[in-house]
Amino acid sequence: MKLPYKEGTWFAVPLRQGGFAIGVVARATAKGKVILGYFFGPRRMSVPTLEEVETLNPQNAIRKLQVGDLSLVKGEWPIIGLSKSWERADWPMPVFIRRDPLRPKAWLVYRSDTDPNVVIREEPAPNGLTGLENDSLSGAGAAEIVLTRLLTK
Repeated sequence: MKLPYKEGTWFAVPLRQGGFAIGVVARATAKGKVILGYFFGPRRMSVPTLEEVETLNPQNAIRKLQVGDLSLVKGEWPIIGLSKSWERADWPMPVFIRRDPLRPKAWLVYRSDTDPNVVIREEPAPNGLTGLENDSLSGAGAAEIVLTRLLTK
């Protein structure tokens, strides 16, 4: 099956209380299943045009999430379009953090630049380190909930 997206594809994420967040596919594999997306606010009441979203930049992303692609494949997350000026190097694979829920330990998680599913290494993280995304895979519904919470404050 041909995927309806590739790296550099902009899309809209329906929010649970109305409106949309914006996302861009920063990493994807040829077979699909999981993407790394950069996500943006503010909440928009309609799906914007490609020209409107292409001005967004990675520094303004409100979240970087590894998310399943099912809602993109099914058309539940509307595709806005493929960026005309996509520069992969401008949208890096972030370092994630994995925390032990029972002990004050954490690890930096480095994922493959070509496959967001693949961990290439982990290393202990300093205590109290903040500002990194949790190393987790979200389903589309979970991503919608996270983005809704962020954009309806």
